[in-house]
Amino acid sequence: MDTLPPCPQCGSAYAYQDGQMLICPECAHEWDPAQTPAAADGALVVKDANGNLLADGDTVTVLKDLKVKGSSQVLKAGTKVKGIRLVDSDHNIDCKIPGIGAMGLKSEFVKKA
Repeated sequence: MDTLPPCPQCGSAYAYQDGQMLICPECAHEWDPAQTPAAADGALVVKDANGNLLADGDTVTVLKDLKVKGSSQVLKAGTKVKGIRLVDSDHNIDCKIPGIGAMGLKSEFVKKA
């Protein structure tokens, strides 16, 4: 028997197939597994503010001024960040910014350069 991937919304293992779509009986989430090949492999899927997929090593541009927590510094809009690393947490981008150091960013505040 072919095993189906767990629900991307709630992680339930009880998803069932209805035509092309997969349906979760616990949270009623419906999705097409053909449209999200990276998610089906268990890979981390992170999108920027414009909806572009990000990958490890990409260069991104900051969209708005961001306060650096625990400091009086500000990360200015337009700052390019090279060599990002994707992580599975609240701040899903880890990076090093010259002049500031190691930092975590949220993907909703950056765009792919």
